[in-house]
Order: sequence, then C-alpha cells, then structure tokens
Amino acid sequence: MTREDFNSFCVALPTTTHVVQWGGSDVWKVGGKVFAICGWIDGELPGITFKTSPIGYEVLRDMPGLRPAPYLASRGMKWIQRYALPGLSDDELKEHLARSHELVVAGLSRKVRAELQLH
Repeated sequence: MTREDFNSFCVALPTTTHVVQWGGSDVWKVGGKVFAICGWIDGELPGITFKTSPIGYEVLRDMPGLRPAPYLASRGMKWIQRYALPGLSDDELKEHLARSHELVVAGLSRKVRAELQLH
C-alpha cells in the first residue's frame, strides 16, 4: 500500500479528518482521536500504524514486517506498525485500518458519536 492508497482509503471512512504532523506524517482521526498514521518511508514502503484489539495485537506483533508501534505500544496501547515486507497485503491492511476506525469510534462518548452521526 502506497501513501496515496493509504490516504485514499482513510478519507473514504465515515467522518474522518486528516492532519499532517509529527514530522510530516499523515494522521487520520475520527472524533478528534487518531486511528491511523502513515509516516516515514524506508525504501518503497511507508510505515503504517493502526490500533488493534488485544487479541489482534497478540497475533500481529510477531509477524514478519509488523511490530508493536513505537511510542504507542510502549505506553501499553494496542497499536501495530507495518514497517517492512512481507507485512500485510493491501486488502488485509485495509481491513485493519477499517477495524482501527471502528475501535476508535466505539471509544468515543455517546455525545460525540451522536454529533458525528455514528450510531
């Protein structure tokens, strides 16, 4: 997945917002909360970071090309970073990005979900 593919996918998810921060990373949020980050590029592959469930974290963290997300995972959060090949296929990565969006939406207050029409 290229950076352009990442951004095209994230913009299509409901009520997302985009900012560039942390040294030029594309940061995608829903309800003001981060659900996906696309940062540096090592060779051809951009680093893509997403939130996951506790079970997903356990499964993904030791897969080749994936790791606990620097900074976020060290603080006990369940975030994974795709940093190298083989990583995940584009379709698998899209599934995880969509799930990350869902997890963040679920953590929003009822008031914020209602304001964003995310019931």
